[in-house]
Order: sequence, then structure tokens, then C-alpha cells
Amino acid sequence: MPRYFIELSYQGTNYHGWQMQPNAVTVQEVLDATLSRVLRQTISTTGSGRTDAGVHALQQFAHFDTEAPLPPSSVGKTVSSLNALLPPDVAVRRLIPVSDEAHARFDAISRSYHYHMHFEKDPFLYQRSWKTRNDFDLERMNRGASLIRKHTDFASFCKSHAGSKTTVCKITEAVWEPDGAGKVVFRISADRFLRNMVRAIVGTLLDVGRMKISLDELQDIMNTGSRSAAGESVPAEGLYLARVEYPYIKDTWR
Repeated sequence: MPRYFIELSYQGTNYHGWQMQPNAVTVQEVLDATLSRVLRQTISTTGSGRTDAGVHALQQFAHFDTEAPLPPSSVGKTVSSLNALLPPDVAVRRLIPVSDEAHARFDAISRSYHYHMHFEKDPFLYQRSWKTRNDFDLERMNRGASLIRKHTDFASFCKSHAGSKTTVCKITEAVWEPDGAGKVVFRISADRFLRNMVRAIVGTLLDVGRMKISLDELQDIMNTGSRSAAGESVPAEGLYLARVEYPYIKDTWR
């Protein structure tokens, strides 16, 4: 059966995450239903990974199979039809024909997340960034992020009973940066992420920046693998799946 990758973006506020669930509306459910309607066949997607309730995606990929190849001339029209039927908070960017063996989850070589925070009430950032106190030392948080980049086992930042076979991840980027007046963003990239990992890391680094945890204590937390010793997870509203990379797909990410 022909296989396609679909690239999409969504605002996750109104969804109970990406992954299909029996009693809650999810992005995958809405996407599969719309694909099935447009292509006039039952479509089931497999995502690059799941995002939790309220988490957004600047770039998400999924793959699906069709009964017959889509005519190349109809691909653009199919994208337009999908966007016409999808709700305003979900947008399809493109459809990409791939080999039958291509896999949206297992073939991804890198994933990036961003976490946005702001400090003054702003109705245009509501549920798109986390409003919190600007009482932390950003340089100290970046020193903590440097320690995290050197680490490989992230059991301390993994949600209990998450079902992961391994808690080892290879971090390639972890940095805090100003993001305009009154805003900051945390950027992190890795080959894979554990459930709740980014939000737990952000919460722990905030504790470092607020002098609740020393850098030595942060190192101990990572070494012991104790989730209870790490900081609290920050709210989902500031988190974005920002980028997913594949060796065989030309990236149009902006």
C-alpha cells in the first residue's frame, strides 16, 4: 500500500493530546476522521510521537497508507481540502510520498521542543505561553542546562510508570534565551524524549534559577534518577513540539 507522510501544526489547547483516546477529543482523532473523509477510505495515522493535553506543535509528522497512490497533480488539492475541513487550530502543511517502510516515529533522528514563558499579563499569549514570576537567574539556569546536555539517563525527569524501555536520551541542545521584551524561551533537542521530560526539566531548571536547587544538587538528582527529587512539571500551555527531522525528508521548517 502506498505510504505518505503528513506534516501539520496545531494549537493543542482544545485537545487531550495527540494520541487517540476513547473518551476525549485528540488531534489524531480529528486528523484521521478528516483524512478518511477527504480520501474516501478509512485512514489511520501513526505520529512521530505524542504530545500531552494542551501541548502545541509547530511541526508534527505522521504517516498513513492509502489503497492506491494519489495522483501527483491532486496532492495540493488534497492539502487544501483537508485544511478546509479541519478546525481552525489544526493546519496541514504538506503530504509527502515515502517508501512503504518509512515510519514517522522510528525514523525520526531528532526532535526539538520549545518552552515559552512570559511575565506580564498578555491576552494574546493566553494558553500559548506560561505566565510566571521573573525572579530567576537566567545565566544560572543555562549553567544547569549545560549539565543536562552532558547527561544521558533522564529517569529523574520521566513520568512514573511511563512504560519506556530505556530512559537514555542524547541531548544535542539545551539553552535558555530571551524572546523579546518580557519573554524567555527554553530550546531543547534530542534523539528522543521521555513522557513529561521537557516540562520536568524546565521546572527543575527554574528551581536552579530561583536558588532552590544548587548546581551540585542538580547533578545529584540526575545521578540518582529520582523523579521525586527533581522539580515540579511546568504547565503544558508553554510547550511546543517545534521540529522533527528525518534523513530522507527535506526540511521546510522555519
